[in-house]
Amino acid sequence: MPRILIVDDSPTIRKMVRASLRTLDAFDFVEAANGLDAIEQVALGPVALMILDLNMPDMHGVDVLKFLRRHPSSREVPVVVLTTRGDDSSRDAAIAAGATEYITKPFVPQQLLTTARELLGGAAL
Repeated sequence: MPRILIVDDSPTIRKMVRASLRTLDAFDFVEAANGLDAIEQVALGPVALMILDLNMPDMHGVDVLKFLRRHPSSREVPVVVLTTRGDDSSRDAAIAAGATEYITKPFVPQQLLTTARELLGGAAL
C-alpha cells in the first residue's frame, strides 16, 4: 500500500495531520519525529507524499529536501512543507530546495487534504 510520510517533531501536529488526511484510506501513514528519521523511512520504501516541517532537531527540513532531491528514488516525491515559518525567505528556500507546496501553521485541515489529493492525483480517489 502506498505510504504518506508525516515529518514533524511535534506528536500533536503529526496527529492533527493524520486526522486531516484520514479520508485517504488507500494509504498507509508513517511518521518521523525528525529529519534523520524521515530519511530512514524513505530508505525503507517508497513514499507517495511527504508532509514536512522545517524546524526540527537533528536536521532542518530544507536539508531533508535537498537530500531527497539528490537521490533518484525520492527525487519525484511530492513534498508539502507544513511550518510555522511564514516569511518569504523560508518559503523561497524550501521551494528552491524542492518543496512542491508550502503551507503555514496553523493550517486549515481541508486545505491540507485538498493539496494532498491534488498531489496524489488518481491515487487519492
